[in-house]
Amino acid sequence: MDTESIVYGCIKHLPVGSLAQRRTSCRHNRAAILSLPTADGWPFLCREMFSVPGEDLMGGTYHTQVIHFGMSYRAVEYEWEHWISKFESLLRGMYWVNAVVHLETELAGHHTFIWDSADGCHEPSQEPLRVRCEWAREGSIA
Repeated sequence: MDTESIVYGCIKHLPVGSLAQRRTSCRHNRAAILSLPTADGWPFLCREMFSVPGEDLMGGTYHTQVIHFGMSYRAVEYEWEHWISKFESLLRGMYWVNAVVHLETELAGHHTFIWDSADGCHEPSQEPLRVRCEWAREGSIA
């Protein structure tokens, strides 16, 4: 039986500026998610794994736009560098203040990857991103 990996997390954007600027950045993020490929074959990142809230309180956005995602994979940890590369490519093209990815694996434990904006808010660019990783292994060593 193949091992299963679970990937989930969220991208947080705290829109600033005028109402028009806030709506523009939130719509930009929605468009970035909608531009992802659909889940046909083996996409590392696909549109179906993301959920983007509406622009107002009733749509799920009080102040912060929280884009959450999750997907079950077959042993994605063996191709994790490719997954991270695609995720960072998505992040480079979005507005955000923080992003968190949790990777739960049967063999390699639980990992948490955290991206924080260097300047309070990342704007779409090709600049390098900062990430830190936390690792936890459950169970005992045999």
